[in-house]
Amino acid sequence: MDDDFGLDADQQGSNDGPSDDGLYEHLRMEVDKGQVPVRIDKYMSEHVQHSSRNRIQKAADAGYVHVNGNPVKSNYKVRPGDIITLMLDRPHHDTSIVPENIPIDVVYEDDQLMVVNKPAGLVVHPGCGNFTGTLVNAIAWHLRDLPTYDPNDPAVGLVHRIDKDTSGLLVVAKTPEAKTELGAQFFNHDTHRSYNALVWGNLTEDSGRIEGNIGRDPKDRLRMAVFTPGGDIGKTAVTHYRVLERFGYVTLVECRLETGRTHQIRAHMKHIGHPLFGDERYGGMEILRGERSASYKAFIQNCFKICGRQALHARTLGFVHPVTKQQMDFNSPLAADMEALIEKWRKYMKPEQQTI
Repeated sequence: MDDDFGLDADQQGSNDGPSDDGLYEHLRMEVDKGQVPVRIDKYMSEHVQHSSRNRIQKAADAGYVHVNGNPVKSNYKVRPGDIITLMLDRPHHDTSIVPENIPIDVVYEDDQLMVVNKPAGLVVHPGCGNFTGTLVNAIAWHLRDLPTYDPNDPAVGLVHRIDKDTSGLLVVAKTPEAKTELGAQFFNHDTHRSYNALVWGNLTEDSGRIEGNIGRDPKDRLRMAVFTPGGDIGKTAVTHYRVLERFGYVTLVECRLETGRTHQIRAHMKHIGHPLFGDERYGGMEILRGERSASYKAFIQNCFKICGRQALHARTLGFVHPVTKQQMDFNSPLAADMEALIEKWRKYMKPEQQTI
C-alpha cells in the first residue's frame, strides 16, 4: 500500500508516535450523525479520496482499520458517531512541499504564470518514494520570494504533468485565477501540445489518428492499456501522429494530443505496434525491428545507453494567456540525449533509406 493511502491533508492523522501495538495513525474521521448503517469498506471508499474499496478491504484484513480504538473487519457496519482510524505499521510521511534549490529552465515568466522546460529524470510532483527533489520543490524555491505563492496550495502550481522520464514543456500557474482558467483550457482540449517520439518500426502511413480509451492495465497497475473507444472502461483518448523522419527500423514522429491521459502516447503507440524506443514499461527496451547480426545488437545497446529512457519530448505548448487573452506558443529543442540518439540513427542508416 502507498505511504499516504491516497489521503488528502485534512483527512490525515497527526499522531506522530506509535500506539501500544506499534501502529501509527494515518487517518481519523468521525461518522456523521445521520449516517445509516453501511459496511465500513463501502463507507471509507466513498469518503476517502483516491482509495479503492479493495485496498480498504486489504487494510482491514491486515488489522489496520480501527473503529473506536479496536480493529474491525471490512464487513463491520459503521454507526453514527463512530471514530474510524487507519493505523499503519510505519510513521506518516510529511507530504508538505519544501522549497529546494534545484536548477530549472524557465522558458517564460510573468506575474500570472511560468513555462518551464523539464529535463528527463526529474519527477514532476512528490509522491510515494519521491517526496523531495521534484520539479514542484524546484518551483517552490524559484518562487520563494513571491508572498502570494504557496506551494502547498492546490489552487496554484502545475496545471498539467508529464512523466518522470519525458522531457519538455510544462506550464505553472502563479495565481488561483490563472490555474482555473488554464485548467479549463486543458479540460476543454483548447490547448495545443505536440511531442516528438522515436518509435520502433517503419509506420505504413505518413500520418494517422489513434483513438482508444485509456485505463489502468488490469495485469500491471503501473501501466496503462488501450480499450474500445466509447466503451465503459477507461477514458476517451485521441492521438494524432505525423512522420518526421524514417530510419528503416525506427521512425521519428510528431504526436499531437487531442486529449491528455496518463501515458497516452506511450500506450497508444504500443497499441498500434510501435512502442517508443527505450520505453521499458511498454516493451521498447527490446530489439523489436532490425537485423540479427552482432554488430546491430551492439549498435542498439549503445543507443539504449545514449538515451536510457523512453524517447519522448514535449516539444510544443500553446494556450491562451489567462489575463491578456493573447495566444501563447512555446517550442523547446530536443533534449541532448534524444538528439544524440537520433543523430546516431542517421549515421547508421544509408542515405537512400531516409526520407523527411
